[in-house]
Amino acid sequence: MSLIVDKVRPLIEPIVKEAGCELVDIEYVKEGKNWFLRVYADNEAGIDLDHCALISERVSEELDAMQPDPFPDAYFLEISSPGAERPLKTEEQIKSAIGEYIHFDYYAPQYGEKHHDGILLAVNEDTYLLKVQIKTVSKELEIDKKAVAKARLAVKF
Repeated sequence: MSLIVDKVRPLIEPIVKEAGCELVDIEYVKEGKNWFLRVYADNEAGIDLDHCALISERVSEELDAMQPDPFPDAYFLEISSPGAERPLKTEEQIKSAIGEYIHFDYYAPQYGEKHHDGILLAVNEDTYLLKVQIKTVSKELEIDKKAVAKARLAVKF
């Protein structure tokens, strides 16, 4: 269903920016018998209910006016914060997370693991430098960018 996301992204992104927010992600997913279009937005101060309501109203108007309608089924529109463990989908988002505690999932194991949590130290041309704690030892791992399937902020316990 990424075709639908690709069609609506150019319409949604400027609305989110006009509201003083950054578009973090868009999902079009089926849960049970219902379809959901989820728009995740954020800003430095944190997104609040007023931001969500404003974005929802504008996005809803624009989607209703789209011709032809890109949605084959009825859906629910949800606007929300991405939460504390927000996904990092773009290179820009990952670079902005330098110094933050993050989580990487891999396509294939890296250093014997399918995922790592750690502090992102640097973003280089082809690699990420991640400081991880393995038991009582702190290590810096150089992770090939092509090996990373998913990245997100993480909460350290």
